Amino acid sequence: MTWAIPCPAQPSLAIEGSDARFPVRRIYCVGQNYAAHAREMGSNPDQEPPFFFSKPADALVADGTTVPYPPGTENLHHEAELVVAIGTGGTNIARDAALDHVWGYAVGNDLTRRDVQAAAKKIGRPWDMAKGFDHSAPCGPLHPVSAVGHPSSGRISLTVNGEPRQSSNLSDLIWPVADVISYLSSLVALAPGDLIFTGTPEGVGPLVPGDTCVVEIDGLGRLTTRIGTPAA
Repeated sequence: MTWAIPCPAQPSLAIEGSDARFPVRRIYCVGQNYAAHAREMGSNPDQEPPFFFSKPADALVADGTTVPYPPGTENLHHEAELVVAIGTGGTNIARDAALDHVWGYAVGNDLTRRDVQAAAKKIGRPWDMAKGFDHSAPCGPLHPVSAVGHPSSGRISLTVNGEPRQSSNLSDLIWPVADVISYLSSLVALAPGDLIFTGTPEGVGPLVPGDTCVVEIDGLGRLTTRIGTPAA
């Protein structure tokens, strides 16, 4: 086969303690999966089923990266998240079997153009440009299930320049990982290489050039992202 243009690079994540890399196919994200965050965004967590949005796989950036402040926004926000990596695909996956499809876990940061999102919500338009922009998916190295198990509790926190912004516990997820996988697989066919950002706790807030943002999850380490000046 001859390609008409050069093939894009395969997005991938580092694996903790290994030289191998995890190829990434798609990135799914769960919206408002912590009750307090749902309330701070004006929603009722007791009435709404999970909903999803996507980021392009090539929006991934590694731990320690300095990302340029994105164009088209004056209100870039951080969102600390547990990331799930799918190792075995399927459709209509039963909740009791869902965790068998997980390859590993990582620390993520769902960077968001909050003003763009708010404008889209107001007129009922999609969130794509609020969530799926370049460099919008910082993610730390994957930790295999064989090494860390399936974390269902543990502190998730975020600081900006050393100041606490977000702090919660994975046990506070409205829809735990197994529920998320089961529900999402009823909507799309999951496949090896898919990532799921599982939602953020309350306390989301702005980032500006020069900020250093650190997300930590018990047992999964930390993810550091620095915000640079806008790209020329």
